[in-house]
Formats: sequence, C-alpha cells, structure tokens
Amino acid sequence: MKRRLSTQRTPSIRSTLGTFSMGLLLASGIGASTAVAGGSKDFQPLVMSEKYRSECASCHLAYPPALLPFASWRRLLGSLDKHYGVDASLEPAEVLEISKWLEPLAGTYKKVREEPQEDRITKAAWFVREHRKIEAEVWLRQSIKSAANCAACHTSAEQGNYNDDFVRIPK
Repeated sequence: MKRRLSTQRTPSIRSTLGTFSMGLLLASGIGASTAVAGGSKDFQPLVMSEKYRSECASCHLAYPPALLPFASWRRLLGSLDKHYGVDASLEPAEVLEISKWLEPLAGTYKKVREEPQEDRITKAAWFVREHRKIEAEVWLRQSIKSAANCAACHTSAEQGNYNDDFVRIPK
C-alpha cells in the first residue's frame, strides 16, 4: 500500500518551542506583545514590568525590550553607573528583576539580532535604515531633541506601536 504524502507542513522544533515559550510567558503573566511596529513585529509587552517602568521610564521612554538583543540589555544593566553619561545605578536585586523580565522579551528576530554600536537603539542597523530619509537637522528640532526621543514622532510609541501610520514629525 502506498502512503500518501501530506502537503501540510509539520511545525518545526523552533516553531513548536516558540509557541510553547509564548504559552509559558502568557501563563506567567509576563506577557506577549500586542502592538505592531512597521507592520511586522510586535514590540510592547502586555504586562510592563513595574520596576522597569518606574526606574527606566522615569528618565526616558520605556523602550520595548524587542528593540535590542539581550546581550545589549545585559551590558546596559551591567553599566548603569555610567548609563550614557548618567549614574542610573540600581540595587543588584532590582537589576536582576529587570533582567529576568527583559530576557525573554529581547529582540531575537533577524532585524534586531545584531548588537548595535554602544548598545544604542539609534545606532542599530535597522534603526538607521528605517530613518535614513530623516535629515540630520530634524533630530535637532526643539520639539524632538534627539533620535532617541521616539515619542516625539511616533505618536503611539508609549503603547509600543511604531507603525508608520502613527508617525507625525513635529515642526
């Protein structure tokens, strides 16, 4: 008897593990992602770590973990005493708590896998590519101040939505 080959694909181990991991994250309350960025990748966790929000977002936008690979996040957390010219030191237990939250949510997909120079989102190859048409003087506008101020142009950045439909470049 001849066996008929199925045209339906069997899920790969990677796909199965990804689904399993996502299930664990959802079950644990850490969260999955909800907002679309550029129509291709979800960035904002359903449940933002309160420690991350209170410590990091007190000075700047709570950048979605998926914007950097975990190696970059690890180096950033390991050098908070000189965090881009500012002492943002935290207690070791706080660093560990934030690290445990960031790790499963950090960028692992092709676009973000490469570690950017100085671990800066704005120096990541994908960021430079996405913003290549923005003139240098635009970043210096009083209403924007720097490329790191995502919320100045991305009106839904606080929700993790970086879709082009929500971009308004202020004068």
